[in-house]
Amino acid sequence: MPADTGQPSGKAPVGVLSRWVIPVLLVTLTGCVAGLAPADQDSGPVITGQAKTPLTEWAAGVARTGPGESAFHVLDSGRDAFLARAALIEAAGTRIDAQYYIWNDDPSGRYLAARLLLAAERGVRVRLLLDDINVAGDEPLFAALQQHPNIQVRIFNPAPARDGAGRWLSFLSDFERLNRRMHNKTFVVDGAAGIVGGRNIGDEYFDFHPELNFLDRDVLAIGPVVGSMANNFEAWWHSRWAYPLTQLYPEDRSGQDLAAVAQRLRQHARKPAGLGLTPPATSAAVSRELARFSGGAVSARGQLVFDLPFGDADQAADTPGNTAVALGRLAQGAQEEVLIESAYLILTHEQLAQFDDLQRRDVRVAALTNSLASNDLVTNHSGYARWRREMLRQGLVIHELRPDPANCPVWLASGDFCTGGAVGLHSKSAVFDRKIVVIGSFNLNLRSIFLNGETLLIIHSRELAGRLAQDIDIAMAPANSWQVRLDDDGELTWRGVDGDHSSEPAVGWWRRFTSSLLALLPIEKYL
Repeated sequence: MPADTGQPSGKAPVGVLSRWVIPVLLVTLTGCVAGLAPADQDSGPVITGQAKTPLTEWAAGVARTGPGESAFHVLDSGRDAFLARAALIEAAGTRIDAQYYIWNDDPSGRYLAARLLLAAERGVRVRLLLDDINVAGDEPLFAALQQHPNIQVRIFNPAPARDGAGRWLSFLSDFERLNRRMHNKTFVVDGAAGIVGGRNIGDEYFDFHPELNFLDRDVLAIGPVVGSMANNFEAWWHSRWAYPLTQLYPEDRSGQDLAAVAQRLRQHARKPAGLGLTPPATSAAVSRELARFSGGAVSARGQLVFDLPFGDADQAADTPGNTAVALGRLAQGAQEEVLIESAYLILTHEQLAQFDDLQRRDVRVAALTNSLASNDLVTNHSGYARWRREMLRQGLVIHELRPDPANCPVWLASGDFCTGGAVGLHSKSAVFDRKIVVIGSFNLNLRSIFLNGETLLIIHSRELAGRLAQDIDIAMAPANSWQVRLDDDGELTWRGVDGDHSSEPAVGWWRRFTSSLLALLPIEKYL
């Protein structure tokens, strides 16, 4: 960016540790691990167009809309998001292109990977592009898929060291490059239908986790906008920083019997465990699921905006990406209201200055984000806490999600989970004047603005905007979140159904202390 790292008013000066020790460590460690040259690969042709398949015929029937319109079904439920992906895999006739920041080796991740393998065995060509930041430890799962001739796996912007201390040393020694991540999340099948939004692949995103599940949102899209989703995938797949998995994880060094891993995947595909439901795996079941989703689809104009992968690793990351620019334009065009859902919320002076005009025009800006109690990452919360007072002074209305919201049984259809599990926010959505909806991978923070690759689906629909605005209003209700305010003395208070709190509610002193300590560090750009 560089981000404005000036101190928010009311904060203590940054200490010597944060100002000098961290840069010295970075310089000292530079060169400890060799860098990684851009991939020298046979990238293959860019895939365009559609072959006629049952899925393309179904999509053509669903997308009989007005000129320039597509059909959209918002996937608010984690279970529905999982079932939609499972159904599309089974319906695939020619190709599946999947791009994710995280793909966990857990029951849901293994099941979807296993069904990709079975799809490849029936002739579907599968391309899987994963960001490297969370791949470590799960390579055998993806290496087993790569063994099939119809499956290609690539890893975006990998560290040269694949595990242990060397992995972290390589991150520090090549900090500028490795700090740029592919946060995009797209899933495109036969070039006819696709899913885009905030969810990664893993139990906590699909309401299967026993301890922590995320409120999240993505969209099943059918029609012309899917072409842009395919273009996004091709841009990242052909990046010079997308490496074939075989280059990073050769089978002869893996120490794994990949054939045995693949066989276990086939068994899991046919007898899944740990899901609590039966995924659609027969033609009849797939047809029912697709009919259910298409029946709830809304026709509207839609546009996918995506960031392009970086080219020069040494180029300064100080320019907002396409997605940040598009969001800024929508915000400046708002006349009455902007509603925001963002798992991580970090705006500094540079971004907050853009809200001056909204304030002058009496445009209400309200945001729902995580509380310290619902946030799975204390580091990310600390960056938000560092700027929270400044955002409130600028006029933002801020609500923080409770880990035990009263609406949990409505949001998460997961048995007894709501009696003991914690709920976190992972959604990245916005509504402008209750007529434009934005759903994507973009958190309203500096990392998404300057460093990450992101995607945004912009939908012009009063119907969908009204629904989403109502959902956000419910999430902001006192039984589901705390509203953060400044009292007459400028001190923070949290107001909810359980009254007012003078410190971060529902957490212990150590978590509060850790967040407060980290909030002293000017590292918000990297969170």
